[in-house]
Amino acid sequence: MIKEQYKYSDLTAKIIGCAMTVHSELGNGFQEVIYQRALEIEMADQGIAFSREYEMPVYYKQQQIGKRRVDFLVEGIVAVELKAVIQLEDVHLAQAINYLEAYDLEIGLLINFGAKSLQFKRLSNKSFKQLNQGNPKIGQNQNHQINQKNHIADQLVKQKNSKWQRVIK
Repeated sequence: MIKEQYKYSDLTAKIIGCAMTVHSELGNGFQEVIYQRALEIEMADQGIAFSREYEMPVYYKQQQIGKRRVDFLVEGIVAVELKAVIQLEDVHLAQAINYLEAYDLEIGLLINFGAKSLQFKRLSNKSFKQLNQGNPKIGQNQNHQINQKNHIADQLVKQKNSKWQRVIK
């Protein structure tokens, strides 16, 4: 259970609720991409703003050395990494933490659909290492988050309008 004193606990609780709905409908045993698509539908239905497979540059000594792609960046502030494995392992946790550090995000979720019961871990990044590696986007992250929220909200409205147009026809 998510405690209210955690940062963004309302949002992370909504995301976990969506994941629980998906897991209860599909069960375990599918590939990760199936759960990713289902979670995308569920979060859109719940009005949660997100980007799927959000690409993030990784910097070292002021030089971009690669890119990482998180499964979901929710409302520009929470990274969500999905797995569909029998048991979460340390390597999965390390990967999810790397995503937080790569884009200087404070909060993330690691969600596993592969077990009989949904597994999730709430992650917190206290180190903010990318700030010291020269990622030029880190200082712009707050403005980027606001712009992204507006863009995603517009996309959700268009998706809902499109869905209703198909129903009306």
